[in-house]
Amino acid sequence: MRTYPRNSPQAAARIVALALTSDGHVCSSEEHALERLGIAGELGLAPAQFAQIVQTLCEDRSVTHMSPELAVDHPDTALLSMLIDEIDDPTLRRKVMRLCMAVAIADDHLADGEIALLAAVFNAWAPKTRH
Repeated sequence: MRTYPRNSPQAAARIVALALTSDGHVCSSEEHALERLGIAGELGLAPAQFAQIVQTLCEDRSVTHMSPELAVDHPDTALLSMLIDEIDDPTLRRKVMRLCMAVAIADDHLADGEIALLAAVFNAWAPKTRH
């Protein structure tokens, strides 16, 4: 899996790309949602860069044998954690969460892979409470 600098637009876009592809396919309503949100501008990317990051993610998945569908019990949790941990800026995390939610609900259906990815992101980025 390729690496991107911590908190970079590319690292953030890859998390959104994971949400986009986590159910195993990309539908037009998800693409339209990202267009309406101006995904490239939101993340500070050139207009065609998000599509390139999605393509790169798909290539990396085929090379690393990472499933296109993220299941809760899938063994790729270490890799997923590594990708999620590339974002530690609170403002960027909120933006990525908003974009992930928008793409996940765009087709009016939350697939298991989408739920698993959103849960992993939310759990990783949840504020830690002290006891």
